[in-house]
Amino acid sequence: MPHNPRPRPRPSLRRNAALLASVVSFCLLAAGAPAEPLGIGDRLYPHLGNPGYDVVSYDLDLTYPGSNDKPLRAVTTIDARTTAPLDRVNLDFAHGTVESVDVDGRPARFTGAGEDLVVTPDRPLARAARTRITVRHTSDPGAVKGRDGGWVRTSDGLVMANQADAAHLVFPCNDHPSDKAVFTFRITAPNAYTAVANGLPAGVERSGPSTTWTYRSRHPLATELAQVSIGRSAVVHRQGPHGLPVRDVVPSADREALEPWLARTPDQITWMEGKVGRFPFETYGVLMAQASTGFELETQTLSLFEKDLFTQATYPKWYLESVMVHELSHQWFGDSVSPRTWSDVWLNEGHATWYEALYSEERAGRPMENRMKAAYGASDRWRASGGPPALPKPPVPGQKIDIFRPSVYDGAALVLYALRQEIGRPAFERLERIWVQEHRDSNAATADFVRLASDLTGRDLSGFFRAWLYGEKTPPMPGHPDWKPTAAPAKPAGRR
Repeated sequence: MPHNPRPRPRPSLRRNAALLASVVSFCLLAAGAPAEPLGIGDRLYPHLGNPGYDVVSYDLDLTYPGSNDKPLRAVTTIDARTTAPLDRVNLDFAHGTVESVDVDGRPARFTGAGEDLVVTPDRPLARAARTRITVRHTSDPGAVKGRDGGWVRTSDGLVMANQADAAHLVFPCNDHPSDKAVFTFRITAPNAYTAVANGLPAGVERSGPSTTWTYRSRHPLATELAQVSIGRSAVVHRQGPHGLPVRDVVPSADREALEPWLARTPDQITWMEGKVGRFPFETYGVLMAQASTGFELETQTLSLFEKDLFTQATYPKWYLESVMVHELSHQWFGDSVSPRTWSDVWLNEGHATWYEALYSEERAGRPMENRMKAAYGASDRWRASGGPPALPKPPVPGQKIDIFRPSVYDGAALVLYALRQEIGRPAFERLERIWVQEHRDSNAATADFVRLASDLTGRDLSGFFRAWLYGEKTPPMPGHPDWKPTAAPAKPAGRR
């Protein structure tokens, strides 16, 4: 999830029904009882996701007009299995014009409700049935006032930043990480542009003034981890460990300047594999975009970075490498093993921060203990302001990404440090490896981590985790009885 090493104000995220109604244009064809927006009841994002079906695959066909301030033409095809009888199907979609919807090849009625597209098939869908929903729509890269994420404009095109709740600003979907699916992307753009997406290339077809690029993911991914880059880009190829294809996407003009950073990725993958096992996906690479986002993002197989982070001499090299490892480690923790609910986000960010710090310790001589002692000093304040690591306070109204607070970054890494102190290094390292193996390509919750740690150690660790993950106050640190909370610093911390 986002790693933001710079203190930068971010625009607020406002959920305003009247505003969104003006942004989203739907043909109001549905009849009968009023359509309602649904959700799966996530504690932090209650309106995300939809009940009654499980998405198997997305086929996303996008046509870029050659300008990043005009809507793209799009066709989204969703193959799903129903888990209940359905008279209507709710999809999350909030920033585009829907032209038509077909269900199993037959025209369907549709309408908008809040941030949902509500589809009424011409006949009810039975439980345990396969269904295909095809939506013809536009995908608008124009900013939604008061909203962050979705399409991000770059100096020469577009990239995606969908976390935590913005994929449905780009395409109709079941926008919750608990419903992962495989993706196929087809992106048509003028010949001067290059398009890249999650997964591996599956074909390039040139037709007159435009080219269509196709990519397919071999592993399921959450909608918030989808990535499409369209720009005047260079794609740089190299090999990672055991022949892993590594491909990076950078502005063509900056390829030479960025090469020293790109060349670091294979060794970083090797380092991570030495900690937790083989890389979980079919490819990896970094996408360095000429854009101002204020964060880096672990989109699956193609992590998003601001290019200027690497071309401006603002931060030391060791720090920038640790940021790269933070996003890389998310490929295991957050992407392959995805959270069951957004309250489980500490499992993503705590682990990514842990391996970021461990890399800095081993490669740059920055002691983990120093960072953890500083985090311990701040932990009570973080818990008071943002909630304990596994019980984040809900986002402030209009600021949905507000869950990405210090308590789920360094505060959650502190929990892992306490666990290593409690059970010992060998048991901790075994736990990490087994965790990503057992839950690969799936979802897992905090309770699953607690259960696995208890099983591996032969100890009931539920009390330990209850205090560290849910307590209002930070428990004493095993092995460091002298560590104490500290007063607030004079200046705010630089990370979010």
